[in-house]
Amino acid sequence: MELHNSLDLFRALERLNLLENSPPMWWPAYGTFEVVVGAILTQNTQWSRVEISLDNLRKRKLLSPELLSQCDSEVLMELIRPSGLFKTKAQTLIRLSHAICDEFGDFESFSLTVDREWLLSQKGIGPETADSILCYACKRPVMVVDAYTARLLREFGYEFECYDDLQEWCEYGLREMNNDSELATFFAHFHGMIVEYVKQNANGKAVILSLLLDKLQGE
Repeated sequence: MELHNSLDLFRALERLNLLENSPPMWWPAYGTFEVVVGAILTQNTQWSRVEISLDNLRKRKLLSPELLSQCDSEVLMELIRPSGLFKTKAQTLIRLSHAICDEFGDFESFSLTVDREWLLSQKGIGPETADSILCYACKRPVMVVDAYTARLLREFGYEFECYDDLQEWCEYGLREMNNDSELATFFAHFHGMIVEYVKQNANGKAVILSLLLDKLQGE
């Protein structure tokens, strides 16, 4: 068995129906400002904790950049406390919400025009968070890669020196075989399938995929 490119991996993962019980685009509230908030809150913590914080914000009707930018920092820290690092994350959320309102006017304009360079220039936003926002909040054809991605590809003998190299490998195979209009969907699903697969197969991660790849490559 040999993993030739990211399209091989995508096709093997797709056969497992990993996203059948997930939201249509895997990340909940796809295409909304809630994703921006969730992408920041999920830094260095589990998604189950983020869901508690998001529910707190939802109940207080704070999931918009206009309202979040005006939220008292002490109040916000308490609402997002379950996500950990709540002081830093509260500062990031308020600062980013202000920047969105000041430079784009509202979330709709932000989602249409923001670019990766602008996001990375914001304090508290790194490559994975920026790409999560672009992919799942702004519906852009951007592949998110993370520790799950690196871990799975390591099982197949792939090592990458940096985030951008890993992302380039994951995007390349799909870009070669799919129309630009469909790439946003493919990248969102690809990242989601990787995360779900690694979570469900903590041990022997490559075994099932190896068998599937052998079958697919023999067809």
